[in-house]
Amino acid sequence: MSDHSLGGIEATLIFEKMGEHMGRLTLNRPQALNALNSQLLEELSAELERLESQAEKEDLRVLIVTGAGEKAFVAGADIKEMRGLSSDQAEALARRGQKIMGRLSELPLVVIAAVNGFALGGGCELALSCDFILASEKARFGLPEVSLGLIPGYGGTQRLSRSLGAHQARFLALSGEMFSALQMREMGLVSEVVAPEELEARSLHWAQIVASRGPEATRRVKRAVARGLDLSLAEGLEWEAQLFGQTFSTQDHHEGLAAFIEKRKPQFKGQ
Repeated sequence: MSDHSLGGIEATLIFEKMGEHMGRLTLNRPQALNALNSQLLEELSAELERLESQAEKEDLRVLIVTGAGEKAFVAGADIKEMRGLSSDQAEALARRGQKIMGRLSELPLVVIAAVNGFALGGGCELALSCDFILASEKARFGLPEVSLGLIPGYGGTQRLSRSLGAHQARFLALSGEMFSALQMREMGLVSEVVAPEELEARSLHWAQIVASRGPEATRRVKRAVARGLDLSLAEGLEWEAQLFGQTFSTQDHHEGLAAFIEKRKPQFKGQ
């Protein structure tokens, strides 16, 4: 396990290797329900930059993101730090948060959100930036900013509308209400809902499955989906065909096809 802290301050973020090809990133402010204060945002930005550059060297393929404690994934941004901001300062804060969430979504890894409790405001936006979401039955999701006279600022209105469509995005963001993990599963945001005591095991289960797949292929799936959201269907299909063709220049594809024909498990090298 490696901890990342700033200037001797207790780390608000913990990174651990979780076995072959996998890591876990834990947001570590349980006393504040893991709220995204300036220190945590700074550490998260630095850690994502490190993972961006070191993932291949460390042979990481999957990252699990979760929150410390039993109550919260991330209960939102730190409201106390927002008080007194000018309009320009608030816009700069939103841009900073959006940049961090964008960096998370663009990591050359598959990122799984293991939502163990409250995922509100910035926490919901953080989960939305992951590739898919697993949730405890105790998890609660929401964008409550309108109840504070604000709007989501870390990408919530845009990512949610792309995930659930405009009507459901407006419903969640305009009501400001909290929704259960089962409700979010019905809406299509959450991939699986499990008992609280099973969340860690299930997140590792899915991480192991994804880590066993071809790394070059999984990276291209992420790129296909991400860019395809901004393209017409015809343009998206063209983009998919290009990426499909690229996989045939990788060693992984030779290994995958050979393993299938030889009825054995493939040994992918990420090449």
